[in-house]
Amino acid sequence: MSEKKRTLVTCALPYANGPVHIGHLAGVYVPADIYVRYLRMRGRDVLYVCGSDEHGVPITIKARQQGCSPQDIVDRYNKIIKDSFTGLGINFDIYGRTSSKIHSEVASEFFRKLYDEGKFITRESEQYYDPEAKQFLADRYIVGTCPKCGNEGAYGDQCEKCGSTLSPEELINPRSKLSGAAPIKKKTTHWYLPLQDYEQWLREWILEGHKEWRTNVYGQVKSWLDGGLQPRAVTRDLDWGVPVPVEGAEGKVLYVWFDAPIGYISNTKELLPDSWEQWWKSDDTRLVHFIGKDNIVFHCIVFPAMLKAYGGYILPENVPANEFLNLEGDKISTSRGWAVWAHEYLNDFPGKEDVLRYVLTANAPQTADNDFSWKDFQTRNNSELVAIFGNFVNRAVVLTHKYFGGKVPACGSLLDVDKEVLAEIPALKASMEKNLENYRFREALKDAMGIARAGNKYISDTEPWKTAKEDMERTATILNISLQICADLAVAFEPFTPFAAERLRKMLRVDFEAGFDHRRAGEEGCALHTGRKPAVGVPVLDWELLGRPQILPAGHEIGEPELLFAKIEDDAIDAQMAKLAAIKEEIEARAKAEAARQVAPQKDECTFEDFEKMDIRTATVLEAERVPKTDKLLKLTIDTGIDRRVIVSGIAEYYKPEDMVGKQICILANLKPRVIRGIESHGMILMAKQGDGTMRFITPQEIVSNGAQVG
Repeated sequence: MSEKKRTLVTCALPYANGPVHIGHLAGVYVPADIYVRYLRMRGRDVLYVCGSDEHGVPITIKARQQGCSPQDIVDRYNKIIKDSFTGLGINFDIYGRTSSKIHSEVASEFFRKLYDEGKFITRESEQYYDPEAKQFLADRYIVGTCPKCGNEGAYGDQCEKCGSTLSPEELINPRSKLSGAAPIKKKTTHWYLPLQDYEQWLREWILEGHKEWRTNVYGQVKSWLDGGLQPRAVTRDLDWGVPVPVEGAEGKVLYVWFDAPIGYISNTKELLPDSWEQWWKSDDTRLVHFIGKDNIVFHCIVFPAMLKAYGGYILPENVPANEFLNLEGDKISTSRGWAVWAHEYLNDFPGKEDVLRYVLTANAPQTADNDFSWKDFQTRNNSELVAIFGNFVNRAVVLTHKYFGGKVPACGSLLDVDKEVLAEIPALKASMEKNLENYRFREALKDAMGIARAGNKYISDTEPWKTAKEDMERTATILNISLQICADLAVAFEPFTPFAAERLRKMLRVDFEAGFDHRRAGEEGCALHTGRKPAVGVPVLDWELLGRPQILPAGHEIGEPELLFAKIEDDAIDAQMAKLAAIKEEIEARAKAEAARQVAPQKDECTFEDFEKMDIRTATVLEAERVPKTDKLLKLTIDTGIDRRVIVSGIAEYYKPEDMVGKQICILANLKPRVIRGIESHGMILMAKQGDGTMRFITPQEIVSNGAQVG
């Protein structure tokens, strides 16, 4: 990490059209919070910026669905999202909004400067238009069949099933989400940022200058650059967003991809109106973007090109983007409802905020997709947090109260086993620092848990409950070392499990160096200026003390033992699995209903003479039975009015034999006979095949004579 005076950390602005889920947390917000906490523990000057993206097309879609205004939607979800972050200990220095007045001013000024300097180009193009709703359609307003995987609910910009990036032109049978009508093309004029003009500069800046970036980030950027950059529209025909601040742009707003990242700047300006430029325009500031996989292009290519075009802004030093987190082996999907929502988790598991932070970090999708499962969640809590970390602390504190009245005993002479465990901590600390500095949070968590494992093994191997029977001096040394390791854990786990770390500090009756505890953000403005002082006469911890002997002085009185973590029982996990099963059932029902509504494309045209060759007649089923050793075939004996004949039909999965007797049907009577499973079948039953594959009979509305011709 470069040596600069300050670090600006931004988190991707979540869409305020729904709550945040574990995929968002694992991909962006938990790793960012770990990093910020760590930097502040090292005494570094940090600004932590985020906020709601409130101009996205999904917001307008939800508003239409719910019959309210977009402002109603963003107001509701801004609070839900913000409360979820706070509940999980993720406290930004500012959590702003792109619907705010200051954001509109900053974004408008940004556009206007580029416009005045001729940095944009204009293009007239044909875009999709809904003739019934009478408005142009953003990509997310268009749905159709994905050309790559066949998903019939793909959006105009992305297929959520296979993850492919799409354009509306690629969709098969596109339709408007507003009215269901087939969209038409209509001419419109927009401003574009000519990304191709910045391609060579981007190659030099990233491909040559940032080879240390994560392989998934570097690789995706290289792929885009190798494919050749194209102009990208910065305006859109919509009625919700920041109005385009030039004449002749009525009914147009800034495109959300251009508007949203400027939110980082406007939020900083809102918090620090007099000093915001030192965070965005000073070479003494490092900028780090925490984002998810789907935002790599915008933060590594588009936003840097915007900043370069404007001039004077710093560029990101790193963009540690994560891949996707799946849920129980299936891709998390907001639109399908397949997710674990942060606000629901906080309600279902009160007091277990740290468990989710821990599990999401342990399973972090750092360079490849990973999976969250409730069984793994339970196992990691019970087998690691409870059985290792919590168990060690509890034994050390309980035994100190039992044998030394709750006071830290003096440390005597050290044996090899003592020296070995004390030597492990600095090595683990060094590894943790290296991993945290290089955004390897999963590995850093293993280092922190390695300290707990070392402590747990040490107290088990030395057995102070046995030495207390004959050698209290040895017992004192063991528990002194154990308590020092507990103090180490109070520091090491602060970035990962801050609530447990705080409980542990209270148990040990220790405090942190001034400015270390940044969770009081908002009390006096920016978190790095809280000015909190440690209590007088209380041992003070800081990162530099981690791994050093005798953090806690002999004679220091600790608090009563308290369980840091509690077991999660099967019934709690069963309840979550039942919830997911219900969601899965609902998803499948919706998919089936949607599929049933799909209409197959029209076949090639035929002549009237072709149609006249088909002899379609009514008939009545006289007998019905299953064809032996088959699942789908029924043998039907029917009265056609012409004759009595047998037809073999693959309808057994839809109709039972007893349901068929007496039913009047329509058949193609003059179809050439065919032998099926040894039975000669004379004709074919007319069936209607729905989009989901189910079959239904075509029957006369009223009973007619057998043999009546259909035509």
